[in-house]
Amino acid sequence: MGVIVVLRIFFMVVLVSMLGVTSWASLQVSILKIPAEVIGHPWMIATLFDAYWGFLTFYCWIVYKERGWGARVGWLIGVLLLGNIAMAVYALIQLFKVPASASIEDVLLRRREA
Repeated sequence: MGVIVVLRIFFMVVLVSMLGVTSWASLQVSILKIPAEVIGHPWMIATLFDAYWGFLTFYCWIVYKERGWGARVGWLIGVLLLGNIAMAVYALIQLFKVPASASIEDVLLRRREA
């Protein structure tokens, strides 16, 4: 099994699991009802910083790959609001733009315009 197929499977698992756990959590309690002691907890703050710096790090790749500002801004909003869900969707779009036999460079690097 090639690297592209493995990555497609990985990001599908990420997407499905994030949609599942987000749906489950949403059915349990509204995100607006998170207790203040949780929101203000030092580990919650550290976890949010860690997550959002990771989101923005991934977004740097999106800025490199996407040439238009509309797509760049749209993906920034998507990543900041949906996190790993948007990141998995973006990765899957990139992974399905290349054949299964492609190299990882074909996914990661910007395509030359004709």
